[in-house]
Amino acid sequence: MKTKKPSPSMDEWLKEAKLDPRYSEVGMFLVHNGTVRMTAKAKVRLGEEGTAPVTGMVFSYDETKVNAAIEETYKLKGVYYVRTWLNEGQLEVGDDIMYVLIGGDIRPNVIDALQFLVQKIKTECVTEIELN
Repeated sequence: MKTKKPSPSMDEWLKEAKLDPRYSEVGMFLVHNGTVRMTAKAKVRLGEEGTAPVTGMVFSYDETKVNAAIEETYKLKGVYYVRTWLNEGQLEVGDDIMYVLIGGDIRPNVIDALQFLVQKIKTECVTEIELN
């Protein structure tokens, strides 16, 4: 099993993003930071009572699918910068699962792009096994 990775620095990511050739078109950046929570997905998303607390997670992803999702995101209106980082291996409650940074022209486009990419990654690119 792969070992979890150290989390990236958002300060460094933003510095790098501001060096991108398309930075002059960016009016907003949004960051998503997904973390391992103690409450089971079944309880949070489906309202199932009586679920045991989560003690960790085994997490993996398909890099090819993530790259394809990023390319799709770049096709959305007003999106000029996309960067992702996904962890892997056995994670503990509180560990970072993923970071997604989106830079775009205006707030509605950036919000839509962030929601699109995070949803696509979560539903098509990753495997999450909650541990109890």
